[in-house]
Amino acid sequence: MRTLLTAIFCFFSLTGLLAQVQETDLVQFSGVVVTGDSIRAVPFVNIRIKGTHRGTTSDLYGFFSLVARKGDVIQFSAVGFKKGSYHIPDTLSASRYSLVQILTNDTILLKETVIYPWPTPGQFKQAFVWNKIPDDDLTIAQKNLDRMEMRERARAMPMDGSMNYRNYMDNQVSKLYYRGQAQPIPLFNPFAWAEFIKAWKRGDFKRKE
Repeated sequence: MRTLLTAIFCFFSLTGLLAQVQETDLVQFSGVVVTGDSIRAVPFVNIRIKGTHRGTTSDLYGFFSLVARKGDVIQFSAVGFKKGSYHIPDTLSASRYSLVQILTNDTILLKETVIYPWPTPGQFKQAFVWNKIPDDDLTIAQKNLDRMEMRERARAMPMDGSMNYRNYMDNQVSKLYYRGQAQPIPLFNPFAWAEFIKAWKRGDFKRKE
């Protein structure tokens, strides 16, 4: 009986001692993740303790904080950056440790991806064989010179350098011509009214059925 009590006492003593040793190994590990070229904060970095399922994520300003143990290896990973790691010294005497982790940019080259409008290669082969493709120059020219398509292209086409230059020069000439006087308003131009009356008498404004 005395031996059993001694064994139980030693077991609980060792358990408490191990718990105290483990608590002394805990470190509040904090820091910020920045880029190596511009020292800018890297947000939403995946931070994980190697060999475990514990970790955290940096905030919008690159700041992070987690509880680790002395001697742990902390791994850092983010999209567009090379992976980094840091080994917490096992000789720390303090319970807090700070770090500025630098990540370098990484260029990832992806393979070329070709997207087809057909769900399967078999449908692509069938469409390639049975689709009617115009082979005469007239049909191809009519398709390329479709009025609606040309109109849409013209609307979306920006002005080139010569057109911008001509517009600028026209505005400058107009300003120089009317410098020192009030610029006339077309609404009070009698010649414009005369042309309008002639066009109205000719029936240019009638609805065409």
